[in-house]
Amino acid sequence: MSDHTVKHRKLLTRPVIEWAMWDWGSAAFNAVATTFVFTTYLTSDGKFTDGATASRYLSIGLTVAGLVIALLAPITGQRADRRGKGGVLLGWFTGLVVVCMLAMYFVYPNSPLGPINALWLGVLLLGLGNIFFEFASVNYNAMLNHIARKEDMGRISGFGWGAGYIGGIVLLLIIYVGFIAPEVGWFGVTTENDMNIRVAMLVAAAQFTIFALPVIIRSPKPRHVHVEQPDAQEGRESLIQSYRLLWKTVRNLKKVAPHTLFFLIASAVFRDGLAGTFTYGAIIAKTTFHFTASDVMIFAIASNVVAGLATIAFGALDDKFGPKKVIVTSLIAMTLSGTGIFVFYANGPIVFWILGLILCIFVGPVQSASRSLLARMIPEGREGEIFGLYATTGRAVSFLAPAMYLLALTVGEIVNPGGEYTHWGVLGIALILLAGLLLILPVKVEEAHLDHFDESERHAGKTSETTN
Repeated sequence: MSDHTVKHRKLLTRPVIEWAMWDWGSAAFNAVATTFVFTTYLTSDGKFTDGATASRYLSIGLTVAGLVIALLAPITGQRADRRGKGGVLLGWFTGLVVVCMLAMYFVYPNSPLGPINALWLGVLLLGLGNIFFEFASVNYNAMLNHIARKEDMGRISGFGWGAGYIGGIVLLLIIYVGFIAPEVGWFGVTTENDMNIRVAMLVAAAQFTIFALPVIIRSPKPRHVHVEQPDAQEGRESLIQSYRLLWKTVRNLKKVAPHTLFFLIASAVFRDGLAGTFTYGAIIAKTTFHFTASDVMIFAIASNVVAGLATIAFGALDDKFGPKKVIVTSLIAMTLSGTGIFVFYANGPIVFWILGLILCIFVGPVQSASRSLLARMIPEGREGEIFGLYATTGRAVSFLAPAMYLLALTVGEIVNPGGEYTHWGVLGIALILLAGLLLILPVKVEEAHLDHFDESERHAGKTSETTN
């Protein structure tokens, strides 16, 4: 294919746009349920209980959810590969996330359940929503290989991530203007019985449903379905058989493509740092820089604007210079920004506005480049399985951000007893990002492609058949 043809090949085809629309819709869960609205609602001091207790309950629920994801994500992706049913599973898991979001309407302190039981219901729904969302994401990420050529994956992955951020902006604006800011919102909604928050969750569920439907109805078909055994073709493999196949995959990765394992480990660490940025960013804004709820929403909208634009722009750099360079550059910038917030916090909210937004510029490019880097490595028919491992490795270290945040706060309290120490939390997150940066530097991308890995498994299977 000539350079002229590559340069002028149409990227935004209908399958690409429909695929990216799911990312747009998914912001309803990421931005509203897990980051800026529902979690802060659950952990508000004095709402269901004191803030510390609510935060502890939420941590317990999300930890359990993380363990379930770590155990089951790779085998759900593996089974989808062998049956060619990634689109069907994407539809089911997306639908279950929407159901969880709709049920969040019933979470409020004065409900018949009572405040503590209502809090636990909210934690349960968030936990289940996270599980179903991660399972959906495994099948969604796997579709990148079905709609993009290797040389276009950076731009298409960036377009999807950028669409997600823009979808978050639009939804947060709607919720803020329509329900959070006014005393009497749209349709006469007020703060009585927290109706503004509850209706916001219904609006979020509606957005996810509407924008996810196109790719679910017309999901891109895999060009190759990976089949390991007769039972797998019939869909009758047991959990034990699935784990045996998974263990076989891990062993072959270690033997044939060790740099892929190195990347999975490195990405697990820095992705947990990214998760910590989202989870604790609003908390740091409120506790250290004394942002009001409205301030947090405005910052959320601004951060999504810069993240969305940057992610789309960096997609072209991904294709031109390679995803690893995008990841390394972004992690350096994020580490410096986080450290700057810690060092200069005494200068007030302006520090968080400037350095926090700079940090947000690079969050999306890291996520997008990580997805495109892994997608480039995977042979056809193994997408769900490898992206399942991607989800599992991320969840396996999901304790890092909470642990480092808590450790940094503890050190800060010791260093400055009786004084201000909440800003120390951001240092814990910055250290995780630095650790992820140091881990990815030795990864040799050219040695991490999995085509030989797939050939080795096929050869091993033929050898085994001959032996038997």
